[in-house]
Amino acid sequence: MRKRYKILILIFIAILLVIGYKKYFFTFGSLGQGTYFKGPVDSPNGKYTADSYYKNWGGATGGAHVWVEITNNENSKVWTIYYSDGKSNFAMEWKDDNTIYIRNDEGPEYPDSERSIELGIEKEIYDERGRACESWIMKDEYETCYQN
Repeated sequence: MRKRYKILILIFIAILLVIGYKKYFFTFGSLGQGTYFKGPVDSPNGKYTADSYYKNWGGATGGAHVWVEITNNENSKVWTIYYSDGKSNFAMEWKDDNTIYIRNDEGPEYPDSERSIELGIEKEIYDERGRACESWIMKDEYETCYQN
């Protein structure tokens, strides 16, 4: 009987460790590879390039996750600044050399679908689920993290 309790306690601790690891040590790198979606969209000064990717989930009745990666063309650094469920209206547009607008919605008839945002490159990120905002690893990579 005692051995069974010890095993149950160890399993419980292991589950807590896995949950904590996934929450506080999350990176966008854990998303895996996706299918190329839209882009490239170059910033006005050519310093940055935005590309978007998607990955289907849930089979025929599911949806798709979409994310936007920015490439610094001067040093080849690549990072993800946007992650959300994909909507039918998706587009990327540079507002200036360091600001990109990402449109992701179902249109005005579905106001709850709005996932569009304007982000400052190297300063802001958006993660619909907020995992990047809670991650101890990613906190040093941005000044502001937005979530839905």
